[in-house]
Amino acid sequence: MQERRLRPEFIPRHVAIIMDGNGRWAESRGRSRIEGHGEGLEAARAVVRGAHELGIRVLTLYAFSIENWSRPKAEVDELMRLLAHFLDAELAEVMRNGIQVRAIGRLDKLPAAVAQRVRHAVEVTRDNREMTLVFALSYGGRAEIVDAARKLLRDAEQGKIYPEQLDEKTFAAYLYAPEIPDPDLLIRTGNELRVSNFLLWQIAYTEIYSTSVMWPDFRKSHLVDAILDYQKRERRFGLTGEQLRGGADAGG
Repeated sequence: MQERRLRPEFIPRHVAIIMDGNGRWAESRGRSRIEGHGEGLEAARAVVRGAHELGIRVLTLYAFSIENWSRPKAEVDELMRLLAHFLDAELAEVMRNGIQVRAIGRLDKLPAAVAQRVRHAVEVTRDNREMTLVFALSYGGRAEIVDAARKLLRDAEQGKIYPEQLDEKTFAAYLYAPEIPDPDLLIRTGNELRVSNFLLWQIAYTEIYSTSVMWPDFRKSHLVDAILDYQKRERRFGLTGEQLRGGADAGG
């Protein structure tokens, strides 16, 4: 019923999600954090399916941050195991639904077995065009900008680019996945109001939605709630509302 209220012409093209609350969800139920991550995997499965059904073109999931490497080794190992399991278990459905898998981050830091599964999923889905599913792995927004700057400096040293040529569009071409459009909507679960070093360059004009729902409980209906909220907003990109509505007054 709720989906009928969505305006198809205003479905966000790119939705990014900070999947927060696995640990708190588990602790509130007297369960281990690792069990919480396992339940979070079910949420990811449901949300990927739901995003595809809703016609979202790009879904980016903040699956593992650079900072997450500092967590207890047992938890990190379990997160890596769950990621590998997800890629193995979901690949057939991903292929059936025409979903292309991408990964961004310092992927060289991943364990060899996980990195191999990521590369395999990316390779076998590369020609799919119905939706793009991006995993942010060993990812940090500042690290991405630093890595882009390093690549740019190398090109400058080789005379491939000059200072006067540098603008935002040129710099953005050095990011991990420059061909992917910036997110229209960023969802954070778990009742937090931080962006946590996620897509710092790309979310300059992204609409942000926070929900108290913990990630293990997040499902397609909650994604619909976020999109309904998004569709009420007026995205001005620095213009006035009157300009967007075709008014004559460009001031303000």
